[in-house]
Amino acid sequence: MKTIIVVGGGAAGMMAAYHAAQNDNQVILIEKNEKLGKKVFITGKGRCNVTNACDTEDFFRNVISNPKFLYSSIYGFDSAQVMEFFETGKCPLKIERGERVFPVSDHSSDIIKCLENSLKKKNVTVHKNCEVKEILTDNQRITGVVTKEKERILADAVILATGGKSYVSTGSDGEGFKIAERLGHSVKELRPGLIPFVVKEEECKMMQGLSLKNVSLQLFCGKKRLFEGFGELLFTHFGMSGPLVLSASSYRNKNHFRDECKAVIDLKPALSFEMLDKRILRDFEEAGKKQFKNILPGLVPSKMAGVLPAMCDIAEDKTVNEITKEERLRLVTILKGMEFTVTGCRDLNEAIITMGGISVKEINPSTMESKLVKGLYFAGEMIDVDALTGGFNLQIAWSTGCLAGLHAGEKCE
Repeated sequence: MKTIIVVGGGAAGMMAAYHAAQNDNQVILIEKNEKLGKKVFITGKGRCNVTNACDTEDFFRNVISNPKFLYSSIYGFDSAQVMEFFETGKCPLKIERGERVFPVSDHSSDIIKCLENSLKKKNVTVHKNCEVKEILTDNQRITGVVTKEKERILADAVILATGGKSYVSTGSDGEGFKIAERLGHSVKELRPGLIPFVVKEEECKMMQGLSLKNVSLQLFCGKKRLFEGFGELLFTHFGMSGPLVLSASSYRNKNHFRDECKAVIDLKPALSFEMLDKRILRDFEEAGKKQFKNILPGLVPSKMAGVLPAMCDIAEDKTVNEITKEERLRLVTILKGMEFTVTGCRDLNEAIITMGGISVKEINPSTMESKLVKGLYFAGEMIDVDALTGGFNLQIAWSTGCLAGLHAGEKCE
């Protein structure tokens, strides 16, 4: 029997504690908050996108940073097994558009309740409102932890699962990275992932609240295309948000975090340039002497109709039959490629996930054990791995937590 301490009561930490409690191990889960799963509670807008039911190869196509590092953990505890875990724990699930998995109740609290009940069945001791400030070692081997209250708790293994630095209100303040650094680990630069864009052009502010569906978005850094996708985006007072933008942000922030980028929106991706030009020409012929501004609501949403004339450099009160071919082609060009300058992202605390973290070169991918300190394991958002939105990041938490717990809880030789 071993004593194992899990630091952090989020998704990865709870799953790690459950799997560590094999072989009659004594498992102690330490959480600095007053309750477990505070970040899980707010995921999926409170519904908790538990995982994604796509096949495993598709899963890896949605991982942005270091997908190969995750092979052992994902194949060892994949989405089907995660779904089985929760449904066996009396939390029924459902699959929605994009293979996203949610609890049938649409309440993230049911996911947390299932995990808490599972921990109780495994006799895991949970310490809430308790913060670990230091990890004890002897000759590069784990011996225990020291809490904020100066209490020493001896242990054979420690699993660090304290999360990233996004959503500080949930307890993710980056303290776990400082603890790891003091043990010799290096931390890859922490950057916001899945986060809205800050845009230079004032038109975004003028269109704030406008949601566009079924549009395509390309993101360029210089001549290099970083991202191309299809879906939904939202204009805000500071720039752009929505699923498309969140996905694009992770590609930008992986390698071009400080670079100015260009976002190009195709409002009519189903139509070629020529097809759209013919349609607009037909509309112009039917409109006759109507003013330009009065035909735009038939082409674009009303909030966009108000800014489009200036973007196309066409007088809004100009009659349609006076619009030149050159002006019409400018309109088509804008509709097929509306450009915005991305100057940055919102604050890290607004990011859904944290990119960067403990270097994967210092962690054994087959066990999640540190290569530097015997008996130290990592799980979840602390590790330099991340994925797109859609349940993939929680799957990483479940899988790495499971692997860390299983190996930390193995019988002593």
